[in-house]
Amino acid sequence: MLLTLFSRLKEIGSEFRMSVPDQSSSELSKGLWLLKHACLLLDSLLSTLLDLVPSWISKYLRWCPTSSERLEEAERRLLAYVKKPFQSKFVTIDSILKCKGSHQIRTIEMGPTNEPPPGEERVPLVLVHGFASGVALWLLNLDKLSEDRTVYSFDTLGFGRSSRPRLSSDSLEAEYQFVQSLEEWRAQVGLDRFVLLGHSMGGFLAASYALRFPERVAHLVLADPWGFPERRVPSPKALQLPTWVRAVSTLLSPFNPLVALRVAGPWGPLLVEKIRADIGKKYEHIVQDSEAVPRYIYHCNAQFPSGESAFKAMMTQYGWARHPMVNRIAELHVGVPMTFIYGSKSWVDKQPGIQVQQVREESEVDVEIIEGAGHHVFADRPDQFNDMVCKLCRNTDAAERIIRALTENEDDEKADEKNLASSAKLLRSKVFL
Repeated sequence: MLLTLFSRLKEIGSEFRMSVPDQSSSELSKGLWLLKHACLLLDSLLSTLLDLVPSWISKYLRWCPTSSERLEEAERRLLAYVKKPFQSKFVTIDSILKCKGSHQIRTIEMGPTNEPPPGEERVPLVLVHGFASGVALWLLNLDKLSEDRTVYSFDTLGFGRSSRPRLSSDSLEAEYQFVQSLEEWRAQVGLDRFVLLGHSMGGFLAASYALRFPERVAHLVLADPWGFPERRVPSPKALQLPTWVRAVSTLLSPFNPLVALRVAGPWGPLLVEKIRADIGKKYEHIVQDSEAVPRYIYHCNAQFPSGESAFKAMMTQYGWARHPMVNRIAELHVGVPMTFIYGSKSWVDKQPGIQVQQVREESEVDVEIIEGAGHHVFADRPDQFNDMVCKLCRNTDAAERIIRALTENEDDEKADEKNLASSAKLLRSKVFL
């Protein structure tokens, strides 16, 4: 019992230390700085104590009933509902800013059902999941999306079964670490150009990647993306919240978003089942085991909060992005087409999609709404979502062939990129599939 308590105290100390920004942050008070370093000392002392305990004993003293083996099993149970064969692997990446050593990226690769005719290339599709998610939650999409092309999905660094290094507590550094890990993964897998589709937090990271590596992105698809709008001024009604509500919000602000799941310990799985029962229902027509989805979500998030802490660093106290993407997206290369896919019932603000259309007048920017879908648009209306993505991927195939032909026939090696993008946009609009 005492060792179990020590184990939980160590987890709490590590959790708080990961959650609080570095001393350089202007938002860090002296009190929080002292508390952070007290937690650092507590973490170190308890680590030393627990290291003296045989591993086979400490394995059963975990406050949270999770492990890498349990996460693997939870993932396996969900992916068993995917009909087509796929390759699962870990891709090794290096050279992540301020993260020593190599890291593993959990990857699913599914080849096309219909092989393309000789000489006709199909652009691969890469899926980037949202916050607190993982590769297995694409199970309603993988079979359909891979009919005509190879599809890749992976657990973002710090999430799911990928490595969980200590990522930066600086918002821009953390964002760059995610983007850098995606680029390293791309290089190791051997992709050249691809359709990049990100959901929620994954949409924010996909947009950030496209800003830095536009030459790799044949089409940027943002499904109900987080982090685009600017932070709004709180309404007078919000400012009139009871004192105790504002006090609790301030007290919890240094902690990670899912800290309650880990504090709940052995009751964590039940907490996920009760609070996020809605997600499980999205899959119940396919997944017969009602506990499979919440169990997977629990094991994805009950472990060391590496990516979660980095995500917290990228957002403000009330969930807004510290560096909103809508203020940066105008810098995206003119030749990168974009598609926003929103759920009609989602809480995500759709206005940024319209703003991006206005800002990028010379580029292709489409805004699509799927009726009846919420934030998890890919799971709420999977058939409509899959059909929409398959169509834009086929259009991207045609556009890539056009761009390739224009490039090969261009007399001037330094072709005007703006005219090239405009030509591709015009020809794309005439492709009806």
